[in-house]
Amino acid sequence: MAQLSTKIKEYLKANSVNEVDFTSDVLLQDDGQGAYIKEWNISGVAKPSDSDLSAVESVADTVEANAQVIATRVALYGGVVKQLENIIENGLEAEIARVAQIKADNTKS
Repeated sequence: MAQLSTKIKEYLKANSVNEVDFTSDVLLQDDGQGAYIKEWNISGVAKPSDSDLSAVESVADTVEANAQVIATRVALYGGVVKQLENIIENGLEAEIARVAQIKADNTKS
């Protein structure tokens, strides 16, 4: 289940709003029973209902899953120094193959 902030971002994208500031535009709160929208300050776009947020749940799940895959790939790629050392020691083709294998092992949705 996607986080509320991700669902809000996807709801806003569907309504042609590509940027949201969670310190001023939308304030979220969690009083121990789950996060909710405490304050909605986006003019021209209605505060989403539960059904609006449910409608973007699948997209939000994919966004979060892909973000995790990207973070895993970045960790496995290693820093620039590691990549350059591999190229110098084993050749560019070896590094290209290594990166391709990392991508194949960690596919995005």
